[in-house]
Amino acid sequence: MDQTQRRILDQLFPIPTSQPKKKRTPMMSFFSKVSGKLSFQKREPLKTMFSILAEKARDPSAKKRHMAMKGLGTLACEAPGKVRKYKKMVLDLLVRGLYDPVSSEVIYESMTTLSIILGKIQGKGLGSFFIDITLQTRILLDDENDSLRYSAFVLFGQLAAFAGRKWKKFFTTQVKQTQDSLLIHLWDRNPQVAQACKTTFRACSSYLRLRKEYSFQSEEEQRNPKLCRQLSHYHPELLQFFYANKIL
Repeated sequence: MDQTQRRILDQLFPIPTSQPKKKRTPMMSFFSKVSGKLSFQKREPLKTMFSILAEKARDPSAKKRHMAMKGLGTLACEAPGKVRKYKKMVLDLLVRGLYDPVSSEVIYESMTTLSIILGKIQGKGLGSFFIDITLQTRILLDDENDSLRYSAFVLFGQLAAFAGRKWKKFFTTQVKQTQDSLLIHLWDRNPQVAQACKTTFRACSSYLRLRKEYSFQSEEEQRNPKLCRQLSHYHPELLQFFYANKIL
């Protein structure tokens, strides 16, 4: 068993050193069994690791689900090549975590790991997972939790870069439906979220352009003077960017 696998097992099955030795024995015994199982299955130790993570990702305990997402994050950072081999399984677990009905920690960890994996695979081979990730990430842009909003904007910006031809029409619709959130959070109460929103707005700008033949409004009607005044005061460089790309 390599160091990455052992580190993940340490996350999934932490041994509380403050407990007396007698109370720690069953947990240590369980840890030894799992470690031994991985050591002796030389042919597919990684598959066994993913099986353990998959089991914990479906556990009724939110804490165990959270640790499973962290384990996937560790694998994504330290063994990206191995993650690519089991990409479909990993994405399935992370999307499940993204839709967790109870724990914001599980959702946050899922988004963070998805951002890492998307960067490693350059958004290739997402398949229908692209839709699942986009729909839920869009909802999280307006979440009350600052960390979730921040991670959602980062992930949404990545999705904009990896939509490609296959998902361009779908993502364009999603961006247009998200336009209000993108504008509102430019002035988010959290500076990090505001900065992430600004970066994501730039990434999504190409999806907001209106083709002349589909525009039925006059030039005056298409302008938003109130928004322009706000941008000129708070983000003049962003206003110039919008003008240059004919967004405003």
